[in-house]
Amino acid sequence: MTDVAAPIRVVLVDDQELVRAGFRMVLDAQPDIEVAGEAGDGLQALELLRGTRADVVLMDVRMPRMDGIEATRQVVARSGPKVVILTTFDLDEYAFAAIKAGAGGFMLKDAGPAQLIEAIKAVHSGDAVVAPSTTRRLLDRFAVHLPDAEEKAVGALESLTDRENEVLRLVARGMSNAEIAGRLYVSEATVKTHMGRILMKLGLRDRVQAVVFAYETGLVKSGQTGPSA
Repeated sequence: MTDVAAPIRVVLVDDQELVRAGFRMVLDAQPDIEVAGEAGDGLQALELLRGTRADVVLMDVRMPRMDGIEATRQVVARSGPKVVILTTFDLDEYAFAAIKAGAGGFMLKDAGPAQLIEAIKAVHSGDAVVAPSTTRRLLDRFAVHLPDAEEKAVGALESLTDRENEVLRLVARGMSNAEIAGRLYVSEATVKTHMGRILMKLGLRDRVQAVVFAYETGLVKSGQTGPSA
């Protein structure tokens, strides 16, 4: 008898009931995803997660009582479920702060159903959601908000090989593993190996943190997006 994998349990956190209803409608149609609960703000989400098993949280940024940034920070501190931040263009700096707080990624609220489902599955599997198109638009927009990090991790950067530096730059510019593999004429498995070494050497958790690190340390600057940069 073949074991059937348990569905991915998702908690929806947004102060707009209609938004949650829309997400629930999409997710309830998936046989391998289950909506485990809903919350209207960060405090309610934390209370819900104390008694509800969840794998992934879809977290809005701006909410009453407790926003998504602080809620994400507390969820991560508890070693709770993975968090995907939902944002709009005018809240980019909030999304950046939430990613630094430990979110597994971010996506736009107007993303299509397929993108939403793909993001949930990617984060659940341990990857980070850094959609190339979203990265190019959002990072270039809020990179001006980054603090001066001139003295940060100089030694860590020097520990990377030339190829690892190249891979990190391409990741920060929003390129997927497949695009990087094509650019460098290597396999996707090789790119994943390089990424694993980069994360280990820099003490980073995932691909999202690698993108943030590259911008904070000046390895990539605002405007240096796209394959030809």
